[in-house]
Amino acid sequence: MIGRNDRPSEDACLTHADKDSPRWDESKRLAILRDYGVLDTDREAAFDDIVALIARICEAPIAVVNLIDEDRQWFKAEAGLGVRETPLATSFCAHTLLQADGMVVRDASLDPRFAANPLVTGEPHLRFYAGRLLKTQDGVPLGALCVLDTKARPEGLTDLQQMALQTLADQVMSQLELRRVLRQREESEDTTRRALQASNYVGAWDWDIVADRVVADERFAAMYGVDPVVARAGAPIADFTRSVDPQDEARVQAEIQAAMSGEGRFHSEYRVRDAQGQARWIVARGQVYFDPTGAPVRFSGVVVDITDRKQADAELEAIAARLSASEAQFRVLADAMPQMVWSTRPDGFHDYYNARWYEFTGVPAGSTDGEGWTDMFHPEDQPRAMERWRRCLATGEPYEIEYRLKHHSGVYRWTLGRAAAVRNPDGEISRWFGTCTDIDELKRLEQGRELISQELSHRIKNIFAVITALVALSARQYPEARAFAASLRTRITALARAHEFVRPHTETSQPTVGANTLHAFLSDLFQAYADDAGAARVHLAGDDAVFDDQAATSVALLFHELATNAAKYGALSRTGGRVDLATRREEDRFILTWIETGGPPVSEAPTRTGFGSSLASLSVEGQLGGRLVRDWRPEGLRILVDLPATALSRRRAAEKAH
Repeated sequence: MIGRNDRPSEDACLTHADKDSPRWDESKRLAILRDYGVLDTDREAAFDDIVALIARICEAPIAVVNLIDEDRQWFKAEAGLGVRETPLATSFCAHTLLQADGMVVRDASLDPRFAANPLVTGEPHLRFYAGRLLKTQDGVPLGALCVLDTKARPEGLTDLQQMALQTLADQVMSQLELRRVLRQREESEDTTRRALQASNYVGAWDWDIVADRVVADERFAAMYGVDPVVARAGAPIADFTRSVDPQDEARVQAEIQAAMSGEGRFHSEYRVRDAQGQARWIVARGQVYFDPTGAPVRFSGVVVDITDRKQADAELEAIAARLSASEAQFRVLADAMPQMVWSTRPDGFHDYYNARWYEFTGVPAGSTDGEGWTDMFHPEDQPRAMERWRRCLATGEPYEIEYRLKHHSGVYRWTLGRAAAVRNPDGEISRWFGTCTDIDELKRLEQGRELISQELSHRIKNIFAVITALVALSARQYPEARAFAASLRTRITALARAHEFVRPHTETSQPTVGANTLHAFLSDLFQAYADDAGAARVHLAGDDAVFDDQAATSVALLFHELATNAAKYGALSRTGGRVDLATRREEDRFILTWIETGGPPVSEAPTRTGFGSSLASLSVEGQLGGRLVRDWRPEGLRILVDLPATALSRRRAAEKAH
């Protein structure tokens, strides 16, 4: 869909696959497209709202209203793209023109048409495409309404999403038709105004009622299909009125009689047939003149051909009917969605809810318009929900919150509320579209999982406690092993902290530990080495990384040993000493640098490798697949830990690989 600066080949988009029998004439298609007068126009809210809505319904990062020009594709509206036009060479939508109604590409990397496309092999790495044709009533394709994603979708679109894409594509064409007819009407009215300004009249008549003799100019005669020579000389009124359309004849005669028997003013719109039998709409204005007795004696006036205006009005009515039908289709679409759907004005005034909302809440239609919706929230959730909503209205940021919503049964159910702003071409918010999704069962499952997690964690911590008690008991029986036992107990404690850190947490339990990242874990681990005032002595800086349970044990043992040795022999053994731990990501590696300063001077490297150092090396090289290098400098120990980037979160790396 997005193009580069290459001119497309003939096969790219402009002809049918069967070149001997093209589906359309490309020059005529381009002429029709330009007749709509939409290319290179400013953005319009009506089209921007459509792409914002279809992107949300299809959960796609990109959506566009795309019109295929001679050597480019031009976007009347776009969301997630940031440009208004691109060349055709790498276009997806150009291929859609060759289809009967639309096209779906589930995985572009596996589709021979698109596998080598630069937008598939390179940025933005497009994978999924779905588009519906924008066709005239005669079936001529002008472009497509489409959504794109950087992730493949083997399942394609849901039935509801397909229906939404087609419905909104029809809405786009209705908007385009409306723009074209309005423009043509304006042009017609402008032409009429110019014609009237260039002459004193369009067509004129003068009827001598007593003698029944109508004298008319050439233009009037042509409208009524009367010989201009006869009209200039004068002819009976019947020679002219016989051209009036039978459907209008009785009404026009009644209006003439009303003018002759009333105040004399005449104004009427009706159809006549010219000499070729073509029906023309005219508007006639005249004045009846009376003798002293009040009898009508003269009837003069002018007529203007308004056929073009009438045709435009008819087209407008047809388009209005299609727009009404499209609006009805949209409401059917919204009512068919499993979520509760709502929308608001820019100021946050709620003015629409779909059927799901009223089914869920059981409240009367319209009762939750405005700010009435807040009464549906659990009293404990109302202040939080209103504060979040007001902030979003002020900033334009997306709205997302979980709250308890009152069900028609009287109970409160957990609900996920989301909303996004739709902006006009000036960047101003024109509407908010939102959804409410019932997540009560998911919340209950989450609470159940938390209880299970807490119980399992409790039992595991009991095991750690038993092990620690056994070590302490053994140390009392064997005094010579007390130093070893004390060291072992601290290592077991580090493992217990690692377990507590990486176990599954909910929103209520997680804040006591922190986010599951390396920096958060190390900050928690190093709290034991803070100074008397509680200030940290191990300072973290650099790139953070996602951290999971598969790396927790090894990392806990590594940094426990480093911190313990620093507290016994290194920088942390002296007041004012400190450790700086720098972390950085380098492509597929993650580097940690441990630097001690302010401790006892280092004269030389130890001649013997202790158990703790061996355990640290084993954790890095044996379990994490990395490399550990010690540098014994006079100012303090410096340690480099070089790990594969995937070592800290192997589960996440595996998920990305699939």
